[in-house]
This record gives sequence, structure tokens and C-alpha cells, in this order.
Amino acid sequence: MDPITVSCIVAVSIFAAAVIGLRLHQVLPDAHLSKETLDVIRLGTGMLSVLASLVLGLLIATAKSSYDATDHAIRTYAASLILLHETLRDYGDDAAAQRTMLRSYTETLLAYKWPEHGERRAQAEDRAAGQLLEHVRETIRALRPVDEGQKWLLEQALQISSSLLQQRWLLIEQEGPSVKPMIVVILVTWIALIFLSFGINAPRNATVVGAFLVCSVAIGGAVFLVLELDRPFDGVLRISAQPLRIALTHMAP
Repeated sequence: MDPITVSCIVAVSIFAAAVIGLRLHQVLPDAHLSKETLDVIRLGTGMLSVLASLVLGLLIATAKSSYDATDHAIRTYAASLILLHETLRDYGDDAAAQRTMLRSYTETLLAYKWPEHGERRAQAEDRAAGQLLEHVRETIRALRPVDEGQKWLLEQALQISSSLLQQRWLLIEQEGPSVKPMIVVILVTWIALIFLSFGINAPRNATVVGAFLVCSVAIGGAVFLVLELDRPFDGVLRISAQPLRIALTHMAP
């Protein structure tokens, strides 16, 4: 289920809870609406509000940290691709085939993670691209340096290619969601209960209903933000492909 649908469901659920609270105030016996009873409800709602605020803040911080970490990893990955290509360029014409394969890998990665048309594939990785990157390392190992300079460059290229493979698997492992759906469900349940109590205590007029609607939409927007940040390669807040495009530009023949 996409974040927009989830956030709409959250907003509707919270607003419905508030409306139910408004209706309960009309049907509950007077004994259940005494000052002492409402004070107890307000006390419990206050404690629940603190918990909900903490959890919502934690979810946003967790999703943002995961998003920032992935963004940093992509920029580091692009820089490593440029460095490997430049190292192979310095090696000489013997490494021309490896540079071509590295460029092909970067093009494949861009097309897979950031397709120009349609949604990104559901798989966490492109196996063909991974095999191409592994083949780049294998062909680098097959190079035969003729002097100390090429030997040093070969060692550097092997080190960078191994680091790229490691970074690739880290990106794949980090791609899964960091926010558990059950936490979101529990949080929304708490907030719905809070708005239910607000409805019981609130006066019955259009201004109150409008305020409930605005607050419900705002909380739905917060949930949307969490879910969007939690999928960095999809949606309206997806990570920019600019670092890899820049790397591809540097790999021009």
C-alpha cells in the first residue's frame, strides 16, 4: 500500500474517532460526563499524548536518519566509481575494456534505480549489474603491470573495486523499510483514542469539526512523510540520481 493511501486512511480514521467522540457526548448518560470523569479522561489523554508525540518524533527521526544514510551512501558510491574509472584511465590503454564495462555498469544502475518511465522494479537489486561489477574486478585482476607505477595503480583499482562491491551489498541491505508497520498501527490507534477524548470534551459546532479535520490531515501528512522517507528510491522524496549522472559524465570516453 502506497504512502498516500496510508496517510489518507490515517487522516480519515482520526477524524472519524473525533466525530465519534462528539456523538458520544450526546448519547452518554450525565453520570459519565461529570466533571470528575472528564478530568480523569483529560489526565489519561495527556499521558497518551506525550507517548504519541515521542513515538511520532522517533519515527520521523528514524526515517530521516535512514534516508540521509542512504543518500550519503549513494554519493560515496558515485565518488568511488569516478575514482576507479580515473585509476583505470591512469593505468593506460590496457584497462580500456574495464573502463567500458564500468561505464556500462553505471548506466545499468541508473536505469534500474531511477527509470525514466514507470515505477522502479520491485527487486532489491539488478543481478545482471552486480555480475557486471564483479566481472570488472575479475578483469582488473587479470591485468599484468609492466612497471611499478602500473603495479601501484592495479593495487588501488583492486582495492576500490572490492570496496564498491561491499558498498553495493550495503545499499541492498539498507533498502528494506526501517519503520515497522505495527508501530505505525499502534501510534495511529493512540492518536485516534486521543481525538476520541477530544470529541467527548469539545463543544458541538462547525469550528470544532473544522479544527478536527485540519489536525487529522496534518497527522496524516506526518505519517506520509515518515513512509516517504522510509523508501528513499521511490515516491516524491526519492533520492536524487544526480551523483551517479555526474559520475557517468566523468566516464565519457
